[in-house]
Amino acid sequence: MSQTPITRTLTEEHTGKRIDVVLAELFPDYSRSRLKTWIEQGLVLLDGENVRPKTRVAGDELVELTVADDDSSSEVQAQDIPLDIIYQDDAIIVINKPADLVVHPAAGNPDGTVQNALLYHDASLAAVPRSGIVHRLDKDTTGLMVIARDLKAHKFLVEQIQKHDVIREYQAVVYGVLTGGGMVNQPIGRHPRDRIKMAVRDSGREAVTHYRLLERFREHSHIKVQLETGRTHQIRVHMSYLRHAIVGDPIYAGRHRLPAGASQDLIDCLQSFRRQALHAWRLHLVHPQTRETMMFEAPLPDDMLRLISLLQQDLREHEAA
Repeated sequence: MSQTPITRTLTEEHTGKRIDVVLAELFPDYSRSRLKTWIEQGLVLLDGENVRPKTRVAGDELVELTVADDDSSSEVQAQDIPLDIIYQDDAIIVINKPADLVVHPAAGNPDGTVQNALLYHDASLAAVPRSGIVHRLDKDTTGLMVIARDLKAHKFLVEQIQKHDVIREYQAVVYGVLTGGGMVNQPIGRHPRDRIKMAVRDSGREAVTHYRLLERFREHSHIKVQLETGRTHQIRVHMSYLRHAIVGDPIYAGRHRLPAGASQDLIDCLQSFRRQALHAWRLHLVHPQTRETMMFEAPLPDDMLRLISLLQQDLREHEAA
């Protein structure tokens, strides 16, 4: 925690405003939620007195703000874990996350995460919430993530994600033959009995997923998916809801389904696919500093390329028969 508070003297233009609104104007680098938390933690003083977020100011007081370190970053240790960096500059880092890598420490995964790796790559990320991580991918989902390198970039990207201005496109291989694309607009919440799973529930949070058919096979489909919202397991839950679960999904897909007359290579590939065949393929965002619209792309990983190639071969062989 900073030992020296940041001080500002209020003026007439602040008269009658709530202290949380005034702080957002005085300290634009910090998000409103962080400022509110600091108020509630007693880290904001108005003429030496604690305040509440809705406290109205007179317009001539002295404000003192003590900036607290972000606990989620300060408790995480830097670890030398390789990162596949697609792009980086002073404001952002874009990585291509491999399978079997958790994004940040949690129960059962205390270290060995993307967050540990980021802190080794750039120690200054300890000053940014969650070491700059503004969105996440499931452990076994591969692909693109953007990381904010400072508080301004973090605040900007979080706001862009909340407004759905960051576009995330995925590719997946699913069970069943789709005839075209569509949209799923179904709320997602915690499963009522299995706490590991999420489920479509009336009491859940709004979740919207768009999907488009890229290629159909005998018993599978290769699709593109675009998220409008970002709920936990959203694509996996929505595709399972459509009865087109993602191949290899250990939670939502159930047992592997094999096409009749499939080659041994395809059977082996499907049976050994131990993760969901889901890849964060493209990422569109506005750069926090330049305000330039940027697009990043990560090629499909080898396991998905092999699966698609074998499904294509299977289709050709049975069409020719």
